Amino acid sequence: MTLRPFHLAFPVRDIAEARAFWGGVIGCPEGRSAEDWVDFDFYGHQIVAHLAPAQSAEASNPVDGHDVPVPHFGIVLTLEDWQALADRLTAAGTEFVIEPHIRFAGQPGEQATMFFRDPSGNAIEMKAFADLGQLFAKD
Repeated sequence: MTLRPFHLAFPVRDIAEARAFWGGVIGCPEGRSAEDWVDFDFYGHQIVAHLAPAQSAEASNPVDGHDVPVPHFGIVLTLEDWQALADRLTAAGTEFVIEPHIRFAGQPGEQATMFFRDPSGNAIEMKAFADLGQLFAKD
């Protein structure tokens, strides 16, 4: 099966702020846009920031000793790209919800992961695997 790009629309409180974060800090090229929405190329996938200032309450679930924000979205990067992004986010002063680290070390599904929020409060998880074959590993 050929992997197809996903599409995700999410709320933001300010379009200019979203452009600065998603385009500037994360490095996503901008696609189409209007006054109240903007498309971004998120590593080959289409994400759309929609102006919607009202945000819902935060929720989380425990995973490997951390409170993981729910909902959240992200992408699986190479380890090299993951580290470069972690370095860019740190240099930009991004506050991490969960600092960059290795989750499930020495276990099936071992992965590099980090959680942060965009300026509108949307939770983002960026992860990487030394062995992409571990993406859906159970044991």
